[in-house]
Formats: sequence, structure tokens, C-alpha cells
Amino acid sequence: MSLNEEVELLRRITLFAKIEPSKLKLLAFTSERVIYEAGQELFRQGDAGDSAYVVMEGQADVLVDTPKGPLTVATLGVNDIVGEIAILCDVPRTATVKAKSRLVTLRIAKDLFFRMVTEFPQMAIEIMRELAHRLDQTNRKLREAAAKRAD
Repeated sequence: MSLNEEVELLRRITLFAKIEPSKLKLLAFTSERVIYEAGQELFRQGDAGDSAYVVMEGQADVLVDTPKGPLTVATLGVNDIVGEIAILCDVPRTATVKAKSRLVTLRIAKDLFFRMVTEFPQMAIEIMRELAHRLDQTNRKLREAAAKRAD
């Protein structure tokens, strides 16, 4: 994938949609393309967060540890971003992310991600929207699990 193709991919992600192309080119150029094979982990729950990942090709599962073993809470696909919570909140990774198929990602380092958020407040708004959406999905799944347990 060329630099221009990476810029076009980044443009399709809501988080980066309003960022000027020259800045997206810089983001793509200074980020690292990382490829994972099916079954490989991007990171584990509890690890320190040092980067966020944009899925360029393939799928990955988001797993959380439970007393009964890992539970898949989401599946990521092209244009999804993951790993930003740990770097934004400076907390350990909240989940394990594992490649479900061959996975091509763009790894964005913590300092670069912060610089982008600082320069583009619209990005911060989109992050808040995404996190609120994820919280709503998680709460819905918890309610469903609680209802099943009550039956």
C-alpha cells in the first residue's frame, strides 16, 4: 500500500476525517505498518499502552479476561482503531487484541497520537463519541448477560 493509499484509508476513519491531507500524510509516514498472522496478539490486557492501531486489512478479536476464561467482546475490521484508551487514559490495556485473520495495521505511537489530538480538537470529540458508543455497547452486553443469569 502506498503512502497516498494509507492517507485515503485514514481519511475514511471518522476520527481523522477532518484532518487536512498534509497532516494525514505525516501521520501515515511517521506511523509503522505492522502485520500479524491469525492468532497473533497485538497486545495483552494489562500491558502498558504505548500506541494505537488502525486496522487496514483483516479482522481482530477484542477479548477480556473473565473468571471463566477470555470473552470476545468485539471484532474489529477495516478502518477500526484500537488501543487508544490505554494511551489516552494512561492506564494498562483494558483488553487483549488478537488477529482473527491476517491483519495489517498502522501503529501510531503515543506521542504522535497526542500531538494529533492537541492539534485537532475535532479528533478529541470523535474519540469521546467512539468511547461513549463502546461504553453503551458494553453496558448492553452486561445487561443481557445479567438477564440470562437471572433466568
